[in-house]
Amino acid sequence: MTTTVATPAALADLAGRELGLSDWHLITQQHIDLFAEATGDHHWIHVDPERAAEGPLGSAIAHGYLTLWLAPVFLDEILTIERVQAAVNYGSNTVASLLPSRSTARSGAGSASAARDQRE
Repeated sequence: MTTTVATPAALADLAGRELGLSDWHLITQQHIDLFAEATGDHHWIHVDPERAAEGPLGSAIAHGYLTLWLAPVFLDEILTIERVQAAVNYGSNTVASLLPSRSTARSGAGSASAARDQRE
């Protein structure tokens, strides 16, 4: 389900409403390895599936920031603003990775709009 609004100002009308659900996206070991190359984070829990299988989580896991990196992908599938020239990711107020994402796991998102904060 995708929510569509005509303008950024119309986002205020969505406060407190569920916006929708994204598609499922497969996180592969190749994604994890490419992310490690891009960020320089080559910790074995991410990039060494054999060693990670013997570790505390039983398999390699995606970097927390890799799963956060998917947020714009998910949001694009959940929300469409028809008349917008450009959008800039301002950031996140609170983000927590409550469960690890294993390699070959599917990841997706649901979104609810709690409030709209206009920034100048």
